[in-house]
Parts: sequence; structure tokens; C-alpha cells
Amino acid sequence: MQHSEIPQRPAVLLLEDGTHFEGEAIGKIGMSGGEICFNTGMTGYQEIYTDPSYYGQIIVNTTAHIGNYGVLDTEEESEHPQIRAIVVNSFSNGYSRKQADSDLQKYLEEHQIVGITNIDTRKLVRHIRSKGAMNAIISSEDLSVESLKNKLAEVPSMEGLELSSEVSTKEAFLLGDSDAPLKVAVLDIGIKTSILNNLLKRGCQCKVFPARTTYAEMLEWNPDGFFISNGPGDPSAMDYAVETVKEIVKNDHPLFGICLGHQLLGLANGIATYKMHHGHRGLNHPVKNLKTGLSEMTSQNHGFSVDLDKAEGADEVEVTHLNLNDNTVAGLQVKNKKAFSVQYHPESSPGPHDSRYLFDQFVALMEK
Repeated sequence: MQHSEIPQRPAVLLLEDGTHFEGEAIGKIGMSGGEICFNTGMTGYQEIYTDPSYYGQIIVNTTAHIGNYGVLDTEEESEHPQIRAIVVNSFSNGYSRKQADSDLQKYLEEHQIVGITNIDTRKLVRHIRSKGAMNAIISSEDLSVESLKNKLAEVPSMEGLELSSEVSTKEAFLLGDSDAPLKVAVLDIGIKTSILNNLLKRGCQCKVFPARTTYAEMLEWNPDGFFISNGPGDPSAMDYAVETVKEIVKNDHPLFGICLGHQLLGLANGIATYKMHHGHRGLNHPVKNLKTGLSEMTSQNHGFSVDLDKAEGADEVEVTHLNLNDNTVAGLQVKNKKAFSVQYHPESSPGPHDSRYLFDQFVALMEK
């Protein structure tokens, strides 16, 4: 087993409501703040850390052992970790997977990610589930709770925060064969690599555009369809993207939205979104497809949701999927248009592959 030596150093996790935990530092020695949330997935920590949807957040892994299989370059969902910090119960600075490129400690240090271990994550998660998502700060430098309270007060609330333009590509770029039968214009508001790979595997050429690209600018490429990606932040703070989605729907192009893209499709049709108490983040969320009556086990990562009452009351939109845990909106379709979306992640990296049929559904819409 290969591993990096981690010098033992104390660290503190302080929550916005004053609750604090004492543990040991992992990753970079330093300080970092953001919204704290938890992911219940039993695997896939590297994919979680590099998912742009987690930008600005501190991740609590509910799985007790993290780091035990190392990290691998091919399991990145973006060019680098997007999270602010990590919280784990038991951190492994060694790994046994032969394919791994390095251990997690070295990876966190290289990417300047702060972390804390040897705390009761079960107790922490129960607290978040009860009190709701809130800001937090982790420090292995300043260990004074009173001092950290002042620093935590400077961390902005996720509600009302526009983050997509910070994680989006700065320049448009092409992926796939130039002679591919289908061309997909991708609005990158925080896209995962595995989503693009699912489109490429289905014979699509993708042109990935920056978050603030207009409908008219994307239309110049003459695409067969439009994809609106996942991403971080509050969808209600993204008027620029809502306007783009409105134009795509108005002109009846095939459109597929995932996660944040789903919320923008709701907003584009006058359906409000709201910040959830503590969100959905994990790999085993049950969803019912209301059109087929079948259920799917899904991978999810979101802290905002489309308002169910307003969605069911909208004349232009049909609710196609429901989350069976809490009856929140998990899918939408615009009536008499070629536009649909889901709140969850059908690319499922990591997670079950029950929902990958949605990419085929999108391809079929474009082929028509």
C-alpha cells in the first residue's frame, strides 16, 4: 500500500449556528469557508470533489472511510477540485488500487484543499438534517472559535449567489468528430465531463459555450439541439441564462437540461425555484417516471428545487418525474415543444445507470 505521511495537526470545524467540532487536519494547512452539505454516496469521492456543481461548498462524506482507493486522472469531472473543503470521519492516506495515480492527501495538497478528519460525521449530518444547510469554516491555522466566527460572517450565503460564470469555460470549444450526424450546442454553466462523454458516445459533436453566451450566438453554429448543463449557485440569480433558455424554447429547438439546467427551464416558463432545507446529494435517490410508471435509482446533487405547486399549475409545462423521498419535482417537459429536463444526474458518475435513456431520448428528438 502506498501513502503520504500526514503530520498530525489539530483543526476546527465551526458551523454558522455556533456548533463546532475539533479534529485533525488533512489536505492543505489553512482555512476555508463555504456552505456545508453532505453526500451519502458510498464511492466516487473524486468525482464529487471535481463536480463544478459543488463550487463554493464544504463536502461532508457520510461514508466512514475516504481515500482508501486513491485518485485517478480519468475520474475527474473537471480540470481540478471545485469544493472549498472536505469533512471525513476516517481518512486513509494510503491506497491499494494499483491503477491509482496518487493518494488523496497528496492530491488535496496539490490543489490547495483544506480538510478535517477524526470527527463524528454521523452526528454532524444529523445536525445538518435537523437545522438545514448553513455556512461553515474549517481551519488548521487559527483554532480560536471566537476568531473564526468573525471570519465565517464574511462568507456569502448561497441563496442569491450567481456562481456559474465563475466555473464555466471562458472560450467556446469543440468536442467530437466534425462529420458527426448531430451537433449539440452546450451551455456550460458548470458541466461535468461525463455528461459530455455521454453525448459524444451517442454520435454527437458538441460545441461548449461560456455561461453568458446568448441564444443568437449559439444559433450561428447551426446546432441540431441545445443542452443546458448542471452547475452551482442560485438559479434565480441567473437572468441571463433564463433568457437564453426562453429563446431556445420559443423557437422550438430540441432542448435537454440537467440539474441547474432543469431549474432554468422551470424559471423560463414562469415556475419559481426555492432553496431546499438541506438538498439531495447521493447515489440512491428513488425517482418515479410519471409517463411510464417505472422507478429509477438516481444520482443527485442539488440544493435548490422547482416549486411543485407552481409546476403542476402551469399550463405550458408537465411534471414528468417525481422524487419518491419527498415528492419534489424531478423532471419537466414543455407541452407542445421539444424541451425537457430532469433534476437528477442521468450520467451518474458516480452512481447507477438507470436514467441514461434520457440521453437517447434527447438524441431521438434531434433526429426527428
